[in-house]
Amino acid sequence: MATNSTPTARRRRLGAELRKLRERAGITATEAAVLLGGNQARISNIEAGRYGVSADRVRALSRHYACTDRRLVEALAAMTGERRSGWWEEYRDDLPGNLLDLAELEHHGTALRAATTCTLPDLLQTVDHAREALARGVPELSPPEIERRLSFRIRRQDVVFRTEAVPYRVVIHEAALHMGLGGSRVAGPQLRHLLAMSEREAISLRVIPFASGGQPGAGQPITYVQGSVAQLDTVHLEQAHGLAQLDTDALLRTYRQLLDRLELLALDVRATRELLRSLVATHA
Repeated sequence: MATNSTPTARRRRLGAELRKLRERAGITATEAAVLLGGNQARISNIEAGRYGVSADRVRALSRHYACTDRRLVEALAAMTGERRSGWWEEYRDDLPGNLLDLAELEHHGTALRAATTCTLPDLLQTVDHAREALARGVPELSPPEIERRLSFRIRRQDVVFRTEAVPYRVVIHEAALHMGLGGSRVAGPQLRHLLAMSEREAISLRVIPFASGGQPGAGQPITYVQGSVAQLDTVHLEQAHGLAQLDTDALLRTYRQLLDRLELLALDVRATRELLRSLVATHA
């Protein structure tokens, strides 16, 4: 079987989870290869995401590794079935790999959580707001690069618009609502868009008011993507030095707790809508 030099996020994650199961069982890659009837290179390539693996082989490896978590095993087996490339692969030559990984994670996620302080979540931005935000990025992007990233960002939003929308819980600090990015021409329609999105069944939008007095965490945008089982969750962070994705048990637990605490500081959904309506009225 030929190797894949640019494995997808799901294939890499599948391989990483199989490696975790093997290491917890105290089995070496060489020993696993013998159990599978292959060689060590094949196991290494599977665990790195460079080789595909069938659902039956995933189940066989899980038995060899004495994994008794049937929900996890079946979730891993289900990750082998994707044959077609996702729409995000069209951007492979233009955008950072972590951005493509985020689109893939969102597409396959069972639920999404997000928190922002001074920016608005990508999935809730209007075209004009997104363009203004991208134009202010560092490093500076050329006009064609801005338009390419804009196209990508808007296509990502399909996860909250499609027929079976992914449930989306998002917390925004009130500061982000007052930034006025792009002036009234952009800010007014963006606020109206947020209000409309807050009324969608799959979206829970809540605002942390200035009166909360502060919040935990560093304030960087957080996207938490839930998998079909908790072990397959992923945290996506936007930091000054770039994008990062985390999936260790300890860090997943930390970010779940952080998002929970942010939600405790936020207004409820109804009060958030009232706040948005009052802000929309100032831009009428």
